[in-house]
Amino acid sequence: MPFFRRADYTSETTAFIDQLKSQKPQLEAQQLAGRALLWDKKVDRDAQAEFRAGRVEQKPYVYQTNS
Repeated sequence: MPFFRRADYTSETTAFIDQLKSQKPQLEAQQLAGRALLWDKKVDRDAQAEFRAGRVEQKPYVYQTNS
């Protein structure tokens, strides 16, 4: 333990979040439910491989005409 110890610092943002979580205990569960809607999905590796295999390679300059 250091001889001169500083007081523990909490930023205004951390204090605000702690206060918000104490006022709304269901907030974290709502955040996890919202995340599950868009991000927590099972990935179908076979379908992804098929999509990658079916891609058509793009030309270096897409606006060039075929002449």
